[in-house]
Amino acid sequence: MESITKLIGVDITIHQADETTVVQHFTLEDGAVMLDPDVQEYFPNGEAVNQALRTLISLFPKNNESITPQSVE
Repeated sequence: MESITKLIGVDITIHQADETTVVQHFTLEDGAVMLDPDVQEYFPNGEAVNQALRTLISLFPKNNESITPQSVE
């Protein structure tokens, strides 16, 4: 299960030249998502992500039913 910190933001630890450490907490704006590093390799910016998602969405049936993943056997 994901930790609550991962769901609402991320802590960044900064090791400074004077050997002190600063921890800063960052949260995402509404609608923002965090991509895993392996996914980021394919998408240089938000426009590329949105284009890929729009292409995927265009493959879905156009009805009001939500799409649920089907199990693979």
